[in-house]
Amino acid sequence: MVDDTPLLREMAALFLARAGRVFTAGSGEEALVLARAIRPDLVFADVSMPGMDGAELCRRIKESPLLGDVPVVLLTGSETPEERERAVRAGADDVIPKPVERIPLLDAARRLLDRERPHGLPRIQVEAPVRLRRRRHEWAGTARNLSRGGVFVESDELVDRRAELEIALALPETPLALASNAQVIWTRPPGGEHAPGMGLRFLGLDRRTMRQLAEYVEERLPAPFDYARGEA
Repeated sequence: MVDDTPLLREMAALFLARAGRVFTAGSGEEALVLARAIRPDLVFADVSMPGMDGAELCRRIKESPLLGDVPVVLLTGSETPEERERAVRAGADDVIPKPVERIPLLDAARRLLDRERPHGLPRIQVEAPVRLRRRRHEWAGTARNLSRGGVFVESDELVDRRAELEIALALPETPLALASNAQVIWTRPPGGEHAPGMGLRFLGLDRRTMRQLAEYVEERLPAPFDYARGEA
């Protein structure tokens, strides 16, 4: 656990102790030295720190031949979307808003430490109209499944992987509307068994929207595991 604030660092480490042994560091520089020495199974780090911040730490870990496959979760406390965007562009496996809470930290740890299962974020099925825009061109699609990190959109028009576009989406059964820039992670071309579309990862969500989206998805998932009681 990497955070320049001792109280927050120790609190998060206490939360994560249920998932395994926890090492702490007070800066990105210290964390990188420690990671090279012990090669951790997972890294949690605050995005905003003096010197080497969490985004730069994540980038260096992902570029390292020794550490490149170590999952990194970045914590963001900013109200603006720019901090999340920096975290996503740095290669973070997950982005969690601060203040930190026990269940989201443990859920991320459980998912990313389980080598037998995919590391993707939990998704729910939805059916909602979407507006997509790239440069001056705008078109419609349909959201089919959603996580707090991204969405799959059925669309007859596809753009290249890694391309960026704007997305506007009103979530069913709620007044919450998402408007964000997003990056294309993968595409499903036409001609197969399923409709064509694109898997998008949200880039520009502010902290409030991140929390609202996480709550929306969580409320519609099966009952989560209760770490305190050891049961679902």
